[in-house]
Amino acid sequence: MTDPTSPVAAIILAAGKGTRMKSDTHKVLHKIAGRSMLDHVLASVAELSPERLAVVVGAGREQIEAAVVGRAETCVQEPQLGTGHAVQQAERALEGFSGDVLVLYGDVPFVSAETMRAMLARLREADQPAAVVLAFEPDDALAYGRVIADDDGRIARMVEYKDANEAERACRLCNSGLIAARAGDLFALLARVGNDNAQGEYYLPDIVNIAIADGGVCAVVVTENPDEVAGINSRAELAAAESRWQAARRMRAMEEGATLIAPETVFFSHDTVLGRDVTIEPNVFFGPGVSVADGVLIRAHSHIEGARLASGVKVGPFARLRPGAVLEEGSFVGNFVEVKNAVLNAGAKASHLTYLGDATIGAGANIGAGTITCNYDGYFKYKTVIGERAFIGSNSALVAPVSIGADAIVAAGSTVSRDVAPGELRMVRAEQLVKPGWADRFHDAMKKKKAAEKK
Repeated sequence: MTDPTSPVAAIILAAGKGTRMKSDTHKVLHKIAGRSMLDHVLASVAELSPERLAVVVGAGREQIEAAVVGRAETCVQEPQLGTGHAVQQAERALEGFSGDVLVLYGDVPFVSAETMRAMLARLREADQPAAVVLAFEPDDALAYGRVIADDDGRIARMVEYKDANEAERACRLCNSGLIAARAGDLFALLARVGNDNAQGEYYLPDIVNIAIADGGVCAVVVTENPDEVAGINSRAELAAAESRWQAARRMRAMEEGATLIAPETVFFSHDTVLGRDVTIEPNVFFGPGVSVADGVLIRAHSHIEGARLASGVKVGPFARLRPGAVLEEGSFVGNFVEVKNAVLNAGAKASHLTYLGDATIGAGANIGAGTITCNYDGYFKYKTVIGERAFIGSNSALVAPVSIGADAIVAAGSTVSRDVAPGELRMVRAEQLVKPGWADRFHDAMKKKKAAEKK
């Protein structure tokens, strides 16, 4: 067996134009579960701690270069002359590298690190295959290229559907396009690939047939989940991939102890963390960066992104938690409350119709309906600090920067622009003007005027 600790490199192909997406955004940068397809691939590769990482770019390369800067080296394929030609463009990026190479695709986002490890493990077995192909068995093999292999997984031939005979087309083992090979073998074989085909392109799978013709061994690894190797080329396929991902994530959430009242209406992000005994009512959306502790109730029609919810928190219905929202143990955010970059400490409440931005709310404080923190002057953001057990009356405007002391009371309808001391009552209202009988006289006059206009 070859060295199981051999270093790993990955080449991710992302040079295609993606015209079927009908988008100004590069195909591989379209998102599933809040993460781009390319980032899904990069996240799985990262679990292997690769020594080298190259992304082959072409059309729209500026977008991808910006997306991977500092994380991967980019290699330009221009013109695009097939998958084999694309991999060749990464040869310089892997100069001096003698380990194992995975060739992946930016629009095949769900290949797991476990599957990648299986491909590398097969590559390192005693028979030292020149290449390992990842294959799958779909319900309908359609026009996929076929992998003709024996019961031990040794490949006899790779064949495109259009070139296959009836017996070969009857084979259900299909080529995903993903390959693992040692760097030296990979680029040596690619140098011998020709373009004598209908498209005039250099195809990566041809290295398998060349190696076999030389008397070498090539092997196949079969994924148990065909969805793992599904490529995404259109908006419809993107939506279908999102649907499959969400269905799997919902099932995992329930298996791990969360209650989803209407699972099909809940949408998770790639990094959503849920504790045990979390209850999620219908039509809840999680954006990236959400962590939910045990025993939390999230009521219907809530939108949560970049937020941390401690145990026993209650949210919604119709609540919006934006990035930087932190709800500590037992706090409550009710219907039509928006929280952004603000901390509600233990037991604090904002029950309805409130905006809390750039604020710290003390433990046990109560925020009345219609209260807003006025945190932005058109140029800069300012902070509001509300002390423990403070009571903010309904329809109050807290003009930041401002501090409300512990146990203070702000009377309903107040606009507070100066600090309130602990235990103080602050009432900021215009003096009420009373004119007895004025409304009756007004109504009489207006009714007479309207009657006169009808004559």
